[in-house]
Amino acid sequence: MGFIGKFLVFGAGLALLVGAGIGGLWYKLSQPAPIPKLELQYWGPGKAKADDITIKPFKINVSNEVLEDLRDRLDLLPPLTPPLEGANFRYGFNSDYLQKVVQFWQNEYDWRSRETFLNSLPQFSTQVGGLQLHFIHAKPREVPAGVRVLPLLLLHGWPGSVREFYELIPLLTAARPGAGFVFEVVAPSLPGFGFSEGAAKPGLGPAQMGVLFRALMERLGHKEFYVQGGDWGHVIGSAMATLFPKSVLGFHTNMVFLTTPLSQFRLLLGSFIPSLVVEPEHYNKVYPIVKNFMYILEESGYFHLQTTKPDTVGVSLRDSAVGLAAYILEKFSTWTDKDWRSLPDGNLEKKFSLTNLLDNVMIYWVSGSITTSMRLYSEAFTKQYLGLQIDSVPCIVPTAVANFPNELSYTPKKIAEDKYRNLVQFSHLPRGGHFAAFEEPQLLANDLWDAVENIRKIRFQSLSKIKK
Repeated sequence: MGFIGKFLVFGAGLALLVGAGIGGLWYKLSQPAPIPKLELQYWGPGKAKADDITIKPFKINVSNEVLEDLRDRLDLLPPLTPPLEGANFRYGFNSDYLQKVVQFWQNEYDWRSRETFLNSLPQFSTQVGGLQLHFIHAKPREVPAGVRVLPLLLLHGWPGSVREFYELIPLLTAARPGAGFVFEVVAPSLPGFGFSEGAAKPGLGPAQMGVLFRALMERLGHKEFYVQGGDWGHVIGSAMATLFPKSVLGFHTNMVFLTTPLSQFRLLLGSFIPSLVVEPEHYNKVYPIVKNFMYILEESGYFHLQTTKPDTVGVSLRDSAVGLAAYILEKFSTWTDKDWRSLPDGNLEKKFSLTNLLDNVMIYWVSGSITTSMRLYSEAFTKQYLGLQIDSVPCIVPTAVANFPNELSYTPKKIAEDKYRNLVQFSHLPRGGHFAAFEEPQLLANDLWDAVENIRKIRFQSLSKIKK
């Protein structure tokens, strides 16, 4: 046979062994996890007791004492540490620009007028799982003949709030010419966020929140509904679509983030054969892995802190209004466009007004909810929660993904399909970042309308085939 022949035989054998090993690993990783069964639990203080199921009107009405205390804190702000020369936003929120934000807060921002604005959408509260939940409930003012009203659960993330949805909701509750449906929007503050009560007991992770929201929707008379979410809203909505496929008619997300062993294995294989994973035009959003990983690492310091010690950092943020503003607003710069780190003002006012941004900060401040909001990170990464393996359970609910180009990370369609087995829409939007509803409400609304239209068509076609 000779040396060359033996070498070729050895190489072929090695290739077969490697191929068999990869195939076996792929098979093992692709096996679905069992669907966990989660029931409604009591998360309130003390012993479990029955919920007060009354749905009560809610108005934001902050006391003068809280506002006077805030004014005093802003007035007594000590000198801030000057930024490094040329550092801009690379070391965090630039303190020179922060002075401008504080001055605007003191002299131009008017909470009472903003309070009136925030109360312009109908709001309510009710007790679910022992927690008082706050939610916006916006219905269409006019419903043309033949148009169906579809319930939509709209879920925010961190460091956002329902404030992100005020420009989006009117675009969803107004009937569109030629459309056969319009939305009735339910937008709750997540437990521990804003005006929703935080858990008194450990363990309230994203999936458990999904159980609460399913119960909320049923209390409002909606046994079937659509879900839209980004950030934690994606995680909660994805869990709901996975656990309750008979309740969730369709799931729309503007941020897919999967960390399953299979998704990581796919990404690794894609380093050698990118076509197995990602579309050529989006290669740079995924590879090289090291470059993209380093960016995530640079921007995830908050994540590690909030996952491990949310209560410690919460003390500082609850004590300092300016510290809270810097901590939150920095994300609205960097997460909207990472290149804005190189600008002295973080380009914060290019896509947002200081008034709108401070609305969101104020919701955290006046409700005192920053600590309870950050606990969600810790709850989502406990051994018990990760043991549920929800991302490894296939989701059969019709799902649509809206990819905004400046999102923190990108999940290729082929990886998304491992989780979402009925992916009906995977779109790429022309602009926008992490806070899509706040930054580009029209683009997000258009994509959501298109997604629900596609889902309804598919359902109608399926029903027609069954009848035949």
